[in-house]
Amino acid sequence: MHPCLTVVIPVYNERTTLAGVLQRVLAQPAVAEIIAVDDGSSDGSGDELERLASAEPRLRAIRHPHNRGKGAALRTGFAQASADFVLVQDADLEYDPADYPVLLAPLLDGRADVVFGSRFAGAGAHRVLYFWHSVGNHLLTLLSNMATNLNLTDMETCYKAFRRDILQSLHLTEDRFGIEPELTARVAAFRPQLRIYEVPISYHGRTYEEGKKIGWRDGVRALWCILKFWTQETLIRRSSSPQPPNIHQPSSSN
Repeated sequence: MHPCLTVVIPVYNERTTLAGVLQRVLAQPAVAEIIAVDDGSSDGSGDELERLASAEPRLRAIRHPHNRGKGAALRTGFAQASADFVLVQDADLEYDPADYPVLLAPLLDGRADVVFGSRFAGAGAHRVLYFWHSVGNHLLTLLSNMATNLNLTDMETCYKAFRRDILQSLHLTEDRFGIEPELTARVAAFRPQLRIYEVPISYHGRTYEEGKKIGWRDGVRALWCILKFWTQETLIRRSSSPQPPNIHQPSSSN
């Protein structure tokens, strides 16, 4: 597999896991570049990123002067992406880059324009953690599916892979974890022209003691975003037929 993938990594206070996750990402043959965006970390993550980038030509380090949120960091990274496909990778070790071939397969085969990695569709090992987190994830996915008429099993997944031209055409506004339902709503607005796939992935979740950051307030924000974008996309579909660019043209990697 030749390099065709930009991996965007939002970073906030992840110095202890940065080197490990970057090593795993760089080991994947499909990776052409990594764009790591330090979002105002206070633990030295930004300095560590710049040190690592000085020794690795495929790694680009970008810094936000203060914390703006995961969505803001992703927007910064998406705008700088240059490979045919773009994938989101968290800076911790919850998601395994060894799953990249599974995520890329529908894109490389020309069958998909967007691929979601599902933690709940069955596949590799899954660490057993919080019951109420799983309930919340399933509830938010259900509500998102009702709003978008998709049949996803894991809307909140970090692993979302896109054709770059499609991703860079989306108008994204969410600064924090609301970026997940926003990305889902934006791509759903282009159906049926835009082809969305879902594949099973492994998951190795963290506890709060190990650095997990998402909390109940983020769940409330995600619910608000589902309702907000449901209304927005409904109005757009009624007034026009939005078309992503080059929707029927396969990527040059195919």
